[in-house]
Amino acid sequence: MKIDEFVERLRNGVLVADGAMGSMIYEAAGPQRSFDEVNLTQPEVVFGIHQAYIQAGAQIIETNTFGANRHRLAQIGLGDEVVRINHRAVKIAREAREAAPHEVLIAGSIGPLGLLRQGRTLPDEEIRAIYTEQAAALEERGVDFFLLETFTDLDQLLLAIAAIRSFSALPIVASLTFNEEGTTFGGTPAAEAAWRLAQQPVQAIGANCTLGPQPLLPVLRAMATSGLALSAMPNAGFPQRMGDRIVYPKSSPEYFAAFAREAVETGARLVGGCCGTTPEHIRAIAEAVRHLRPAPTRAARSVQVETPPAQPPAAISRAREPESRLWRKLQSGQFVISVEIDPPKGVALDRIFEQVDRVMASGRVDVVDINSGTLARVGMDAMMLAGALEARGIETIPHLTTRDMNIIGLQATLLGAWSVGGVRNVLALTGDPPSLGDHPETSGVYEVDSIGLVRVLARLNAGTDWAGKQLGGATNFTIGVALNPVAEDLDYEIERFRRKIEAGAHFAMTQPLFDPAYWEAFVEKLGAPPPIPVLVGIWPLTSFKQAVRLHNEVPGMVIPASVLSQLEQAGAAARDCGFALARRLLEWARGKFAGAYLIPPFKRYEEVLELLV
Repeated sequence: MKIDEFVERLRNGVLVADGAMGSMIYEAAGPQRSFDEVNLTQPEVVFGIHQAYIQAGAQIIETNTFGANRHRLAQIGLGDEVVRINHRAVKIAREAREAAPHEVLIAGSIGPLGLLRQGRTLPDEEIRAIYTEQAAALEERGVDFFLLETFTDLDQLLLAIAAIRSFSALPIVASLTFNEEGTTFGGTPAAEAAWRLAQQPVQAIGANCTLGPQPLLPVLRAMATSGLALSAMPNAGFPQRMGDRIVYPKSSPEYFAAFAREAVETGARLVGGCCGTTPEHIRAIAEAVRHLRPAPTRAARSVQVETPPAQPPAAISRAREPESRLWRKLQSGQFVISVEIDPPKGVALDRIFEQVDRVMASGRVDVVDINSGTLARVGMDAMMLAGALEARGIETIPHLTTRDMNIIGLQATLLGAWSVGGVRNVLALTGDPPSLGDHPETSGVYEVDSIGLVRVLARLNAGTDWAGKQLGGATNFTIGVALNPVAEDLDYEIERFRRKIEAGAHFAMTQPLFDPAYWEAFVEKLGAPPPIPVLVGIWPLTSFKQAVRLHNEVPGMVIPASVLSQLEQAGAAARDCGFALARRLLEWARGKFAGAYLIPPFKRYEEVLELLV
């Protein structure tokens, strides 16, 4: 379909789109590892859903390809089936259209890659390539236009638009999903998102999913300021879990009819439904808008892109700067000393308090960093212990892993640690897998990795949660990340380090180093000194046998042969040798790093003071 023809249809009337595909497949075929795969395994189910919506009055049916991109399909071993799945989806939709009693347009459905949920990023070029591949397959089989829907990240949506426009002149409808506060899950307000999309070569913009009919209306009103035609496709309402099923409320068709009339008054030209909606909802919408003639909107944009105005209508919130004592010392150039401790296995804290008090009383230690489930072994929660130490006036850097909690739990823990516990520094880690620990039968959560956790922290510092909702205040965590200069794959380690910095990291802490040569090689590979302060890990070894075990059994630990040889030759004096090596490393580090964290041997925390004489 030509853009001019599509624009003319939007100008002259309201197009009724179909409703949910995924929840309808779920009802008809049960749980699936991929709803897109159903195009291949049970095409009759998809065909039947298309027919039901057409019979209900839908003038637009969407291909069953919401997640049919290489990134999503590769996660279930179907990365090489992108073209076949998309081709089959269009074929099924065309067969349903051929039997339709009225004219039907086929929208090529394209959804987000799921990166925001995973807390991941991909290079822009790779994202564009993924969308180009899927969109080209859809266009090749004969879709009339593209519907980019349920995007949580505006920047990713812009990349998808650019990918399509690199080869296609078909119309594009670009739709984001918003929370109840009217912002995307990336924190962009609806009006600003509409403004930015209005600068793109798209023919309509809109909102779908997440919200039910009534909460979607304020979002549409905000987007209407762009002057473009709007697309409105709400959920049936908020879902709930019943057993192993996700169930949507039974919103009445009359409720959707009333919504459709209000949406059209707001500027909607495409009206349909999303998750939980059925052919009955679409029938009610079709009846409600049959004779409506919406008010004029400004002309939709052609394929050429004009230069946008200088400023969007709303400013993006900025992260609150750290204010911790640790951060002030790092910023002033003071060499910081931290001592690493392990939380107790049980409930008693007296021994921990006694040891930490002695260490801090020396006046030679600035902060205490607290392990979190090292090697996936159970101990007291590091954030809770940090709060207890902060209450005693001791600054802490608790480690937080993404192994044990989902994004909701991580945010809840961080908000409590900041507000109640007084915690101001956090080291963001992915965490060792449970198979290493004392509960190998359990599974890790890993909803995000350490890079995603840095993004969570950065958003809390900007006063919003992961979903972009305002918190009524901002944290100001100093965000730390791990860095392994002895990693086997340094290219991969450097790439992740850079992504952590881009996500918002303020400082880094290395794996324990036992030879300066490893750091020099890492910096050379990096191409320049690290752009953020780095604390080097120093571990005074106490025996040859301990060193051999660490080198061979602990992930990420590398002890050079020369160090092993010195410890072996030292025999009974191995501890003195290990401490002497650690002191020399600490002296070397004072000219290379922003600080050091010291790992006490066998949890005898006071012994690390021997390194600071």
